[in-house]
Amino acid sequence: MPAGPKIGDWTTLLDLALSEDIGPGDLTSTLVIEADREGQARIEARGEMIVCGLPILREVFARVDPDLEIESDDAADEGTRVEAGQVLMRVRGRYASILTAERTALNFLGRLCGIATQTRTLVDRVADLSVDLVDTRKTTPGWRVLEKYAVATGGGLNHRVGLYDAVLVKDNHIAAAGSLDLAVERALSKAPDGVAVQIEVESEEMADRAIELGASFLLIDNLDPPTTARIVARHGQNVILESSGGIGPDNLRAFAETGVARISMGALTHSVASADVALEIDLLPSPDDSPSAGTSKESQATE
Repeated sequence: MPAGPKIGDWTTLLDLALSEDIGPGDLTSTLVIEADREGQARIEARGEMIVCGLPILREVFARVDPDLEIESDDAADEGTRVEAGQVLMRVRGRYASILTAERTALNFLGRLCGIATQTRTLVDRVADLSVDLVDTRKTTPGWRVLEKYAVATGGGLNHRVGLYDAVLVKDNHIAAAGSLDLAVERALSKAPDGVAVQIEVESEEMADRAIELGASFLLIDNLDPPTTARIVARHGQNVILESSGGIGPDNLRAFAETGVARISMGALTHSVASADVALEIDLLPSPDDSPSAGTSKESQATE
């Protein structure tokens, strides 16, 4: 289970989301809820999922109201699998503050739990094989650090964060450079020390040639499993081989069985449905409530 994402990498996004939702103020909560009325709410899963995003939720509530008290459930820590109805977190304090933060908090939580759950599902499909599932740069603009964090929480492997921390020579780089040979030779000779250099190949011949030129890390792009297996048979013992392109839940295992070390999938992030999460108020009686009005079973239990 990964550590939480670095604060500086995602709080700007969080501030943008809060500003977008709240604007000059939460009009509804201001009008209908007494400013000092306090109580408790719970955030719960509405389906089976992998938990991811609790540190972000804490920060959302703290930014809206630093006096809110947060309590996470030990059974619902980051990376754990929960069932429908499981309480993930309880929030205590001013009701108006809780409801002002609600939608932004749930948007982050649902998206991140969805990615972590999708990743865990796919990782489990090939858990008996020696292969890593790797994310890509096909992420929601502005969300990359968080979405890659969710992939890692679900058991996937993070590849490069952006264009600045690794070299991946793709087909368009090769075309723009003039040839495979020129692109590979320049990348290998000029890459900074310690920076990985990966070469995308689209045929067996390209794979053979890239390795002849000194490449030790190939991205096998848009090739079928039988062709991939032949490349693995020739080079898998000496270089790192990664498959990509057109790989989804239905054919994932076929590619994993070729023996590649890694499979990169945009599907880990770019087409994931958010998990169903909700915030529910635990009702407490107001000072004006009469005993005859009664309370729900849930309220009685809370009291």
